[in-house]
Parts: sequence; structure tokens; C-alpha cells
Amino acid sequence: MPTTDCGHRPPCPTADSADREAARPVAHHPEQGWSLLCNGVLLFEDTGELLPDGQVIAPHKPTTRVPALT
Repeated sequence: MPTTDCGHRPPCPTADSADREAARPVAHHPEQGWSLLCNGVLLFEDTGELLPDGQVIAPHKPTTRVPALT
């Protein structure tokens, strides 16, 4: 999978990285249930993913905890 510099500092993880979901969103459409990340990954609200090469990642539980907003 090609690696490109996204321009963010530090650079976002690539689509083939284990932490690909940590890339910054460049388009967010909660009404449709998806976000496009800087690395080209389509991330769906059910945690499924579509990678730039067409590979489908089934919905899964997040591996990191996000602190609750107070």
C-alpha cells in the first residue's frame, strides 16, 4: 500500500498500520454513519472499515479507551 505524507505533525498512521483508526478525519458525516480518515480509510459508526485497497474490516470493538467527556 503506498505511503504518502499527510502533512499532519506527527504524521497520521498509514492505512495498513495497526493504529490506522488514529488518523485524523478529513470528512465526517454522522448522519450517514461514516468518516473518511486522512489515510484514506472509511470508518463506519459500527467500527467497520473500508481500506483504500478495497479490503473490508468487519466491525470490532475499539482497542483503546476514550475518556468520557464531563
